[in-house]
Amino acid sequence: MLRIFYGENRLEVEKRVREVLGEGYEVFEGENLMVGDLPSIFQGTSLFGASRRILLKNLGENAEVWAKLVDYRETEHEVIVWEGKIDKRSTGYKTLQDVGVEMTEFAALRKPEAGLVFGILDTAMRNGEKAVRDLEKIEADQDPFMLFGLLVTQALKKYEYSGGGVRGRKIMKELARVDLQMKSTGVEPWMLIKSFLLRVGSIR
Repeated sequence: MLRIFYGENRLEVEKRVREVLGEGYEVFEGENLMVGDLPSIFQGTSLFGASRRILLKNLGENAEVWAKLVDYRETEHEVIVWEGKIDKRSTGYKTLQDVGVEMTEFAALRKPEAGLVFGILDTAMRNGEKAVRDLEKIEADQDPFMLFGLLVTQALKKYEYSGGGVRGRKIMKELARVDLQMKSTGVEPWMLIKSFLLRVGSIR
């Protein structure tokens, strides 16, 4: 099956790719492909004859190959084409749409508002559970990494305004630990942020 994912929400695309392809899938960069490579990708078999799981990235930057994509829409393999942006006016897009290829857009998330994040942090200092509920109201429309960055900025402002102190230093240290976890572990980012909000009020 051929699917096309596009849009600026990279986190959601990556999540969906993992849901569809699982782990250990093949990856091909579109700019490095030639038309002659397509039969082996879409029609070639794996070593053990099993269906292959393939991710093609930025194929739209290779006009010649992109134009031939429609010829392989009935592939027996699980193939996802991931495009950052796509020209909906292009012949290639319209052709793929006309033949019923699944195309899903993952639109960019909204930039978090500083005041909103400041309010959540303030609430967390008093009531972590309420802060988490407030966060969940906006979670679907936000990028967790951008929101966490703003959370750090707001905490730093609080720290500087209060003149530092033992509690402020502990909170900043805890934020640094969460930041490292978000970048280096496979734990879901929102879970890490919510966990911080639940425990920040008890930091003394």
